[in-house]
Amino acid sequence: MTKYKVTLTAEERAGLEQLVTVGKAAARKLTHARILLLADTAGEERTDQEIADALGTSLPTISRVRHRFVTAGIAAAVSPRPQPPRPDKVKIKGDVEQELIRVACSDPPQGRCRWTLCLLADELVALGRVAAVSRETVRQALKKTRSGPGSSRPGASRRRPTPSSSGGWRT
Repeated sequence: MTKYKVTLTAEERAGLEQLVTVGKAAARKLTHARILLLADTAGEERTDQEIADALGTSLPTISRVRHRFVTAGIAAAVSPRPQPPRPDKVKIKGDVEQELIRVACSDPPQGRCRWTLCLLADELVALGRVAAVSRETVRQALKKTRSGPGSSRPGASRRRPTPSSSGGWRT
């Protein structure tokens, strides 16, 4: 594993010390700044293990910050990398959600007394509405609707608006 040497200029060191002293930044940014300050070869030479023990970070984090400082500069080393784009979080929406509710309200398959989340997920795949879907995604989609079990049964407590306690003036 290649160890990258961190050598800060006077301006870079002053900027990092100012950032750490003020402390008005994201925790990860402050930690990366402290790593660079401790890893600077201009001061006393510290090992990665000593830096990790002093800051409570891991050795790979220190290695990544060193590498990013040497290859991309101080701005890239201090600021956290943006998170990778995530696929659309809501897989079941619109027509697929309506189909799910229609299937959930229909009679269960032969030999079953009710629909389970796994059966509903499998049914959506069998109908060709989605390529693949987990039971957790089906659960979250049903949770947003009012079609959950117990929502219309007698005895299920639903929130009702409470009348105002102040009432109207009586004369």
